Amino acid sequence: MAESTDHLSCQEVVDLVTDYLEGELSAHDSALFEQHLNFCDGCVWYVDQIKATVAAVGRIREEEVPPETRKQLLAAFRDWKHA
Repeated sequence: MAESTDHLSCQEVVDLVTDYLEGELSAHDSALFEQHLNFCDGCVWYVDQIKATVAAVGRIREEEVPPETRKQLLAAFRDWKHA
């Protein structure tokens, strides 16, 4: 999954954080993820913030999100990704 076999970039950590926290990464990618956290305080902070967010809001199933809210969220993320 990782683009590089030697290390992960900060962008790759951001892209993989959900899979990492859910235990979905391969052993190799998980080790690369953790290796990156050993030297990158910014990514440690980011992962900690994601963990705190998940703990605060829990898990919301897709069917629990009102259709208009879902539409607004998808548009916001789509616009953010293209920015």
